Amino acid sequence: MSGDALLLALFMVAVVNVSRYVSTLRTLLAIMRECDPLLYQQVDGRGFFSSQGNVSKQIRLFHYIRSQQYHKHHDPVFMAKCIKVRRLFILASTFLMVFFIAIFVVAYLGM
Repeated sequence: MSGDALLLALFMVAVVNVSRYVSTLRTLLAIMRECDPLLYQQVDGRGFFSSQGNVSKQIRLFHYIRSQQYHKHHDPVFMAKCIKVRRLFILASTFLMVFFIAIFVVAYLGM
């Protein structure tokens, strides 16, 4: 097995997982707009994916999901989507770290 094939396979898996994460995050923001408009405004829902988005507000959503504050929410659909976003973030982050580690392994071991 060549190092290039390994890197390509890991890269494709990482891309698929990141795209699943972003898609689920967009869905979460759409659900949030309907069920919790105040939180939607606090995390800059409208400008979340724009280049003019407020990063400190986007980080607020990250901390909201990381600390699992959504367990106190009244909407079960919103809670389920937050759980899915959290799991996909962990999965995508892990695959990206594995991919970058594999780049160094392949580069230094000369696979």
